[in-house]
Amino acid sequence: MTDPSWYSVLPPVLAIVLAIWTKQVILSLFAGIWIGSTLLAGFNPVSGVADGIDALINVFSDAGDTRVLVFTLLIGSLIATIEHTGGVRGFVHFLESRQWVHNRLRAQFLAWSTGLIIFIESNITLLVAGSVSRPLFDRYKLSREKLAYIIDATSAPVCAMIPLNAWGAVIIGLVASTGVENPLEAFIASIPYNFYAITAIILSAVVIWKNIDIGPMKKAEERTQGGDIRWPGATPMVDISEEQIEDKRGKVPSAALMLIPIVAMVMMMPMALYITGNGNLIEGSGSTSVLWSVIVAILVAWLMNFVHGEHSVDELMRLFMKGAGGLLPIATILLFALALGDIAKLLGTGVYVATLVGNTIPEPLLAPLVFIVSAFIAFSVGSSWGTFAIMIPIAIPIATTLSLPIPLLLGAAISGAIFGDHASPISDTTVVASMASATDHIDHVKTQLPYALVAAAIAATGFFLASFVA
Repeated sequence: MTDPSWYSVLPPVLAIVLAIWTKQVILSLFAGIWIGSTLLAGFNPVSGVADGIDALINVFSDAGDTRVLVFTLLIGSLIATIEHTGGVRGFVHFLESRQWVHNRLRAQFLAWSTGLIIFIESNITLLVAGSVSRPLFDRYKLSREKLAYIIDATSAPVCAMIPLNAWGAVIIGLVASTGVENPLEAFIASIPYNFYAITAIILSAVVIWKNIDIGPMKKAEERTQGGDIRWPGATPMVDISEEQIEDKRGKVPSAALMLIPIVAMVMMMPMALYITGNGNLIEGSGSTSVLWSVIVAILVAWLMNFVHGEHSVDELMRLFMKGAGGLLPIATILLFALALGDIAKLLGTGVYVATLVGNTIPEPLLAPLVFIVSAFIAFSVGSSWGTFAIMIPIAIPIATTLSLPIPLLLGAAISGAIFGDHASPISDTTVVASMASATDHIDHVKTQLPYALVAAAIAATGFFLASFVA
């Protein structure tokens, strides 16, 4: 539509409201797609259904979007292969056998640094950090709630600032869909403005260093030091981080089964960017590169198992399909969110919102407002990626229409999504953090929230101040 009207905001608003009300993200996203398609079809609801289905199919007409969706499934296969062939267990044994950690401070910084080093995928980060650190936290009477907070604060926040992983590929793809000339460069420029992610990482380090325990976390620490791992009646999440298989000969698996595939993936990323960019890393295709990288990691993991005779092709294929199936819900949410973003673009939602806020909201308040709205959406639906797909196509047109810095508003949209995801009790990363730490999920949410709110307040202030100098 050349002249977007007020109803151009109905599709994303409907999706948000329904997701809050029903907690059914996929159905809510399709409702938004249907409304948007109905509006585009001249208010014909029957045509809206058919066009909405076509909108989902048309996502695959974009090679970049398709590569991101395939990558999402493949990363599930890589996670399953590393877990079930014993790579995580071998890495845990490698650290414990060398006694590199011998006090409370080092145990906490081990969990924190693991989140920084293993930045390929947030669930891998959480599972590895939880597996490595939980025995040490129990040994030194540190609460499992503290462990859950530390690994949660260094999973999504770190992943969201790395262009060489799934998160980067998703964000770059969404930026590209708005017509930005060089989406990779825009994403890299937005990293310094990802104030919430930066603050969350630094704050968690300060909490460890200064032993800052506030609110429910202080009570959890006192309980643990008194000898109780959890509160009476608390129910720890199923600990999938312990679901690892021993070597067939009864030996401890090698840490290399985890480290080498991940290193191969990290090293392949810049190589692929160089190749796809014809010698220029910045101009490389993020979606192509991340897809090549995870394929290489899977091939390396398989090759290592073949060399050692650990698993047959049949066993590895079953792991491959099981892992891909495990991330199918996330891939489906991403598919629907991308389709909704395409429809919002056709309706001119971003342009309409940009014009509206440009006439009513002072410029210094735009970045904080984008941050708050993005946070509210992510907290409500429990999906940072879904929030990216809704907010990035809105934030960037606001910036271009009003001649504001794209990196600032892009950073605000990403930051808000990370905060909402970090604080939300229905977020997948929050749930996995509870699982990896073997703590009660609600206890994790309650103990983490005060720290997340402090980081969010600092980030909102940062966006306000940056609006004057960016």
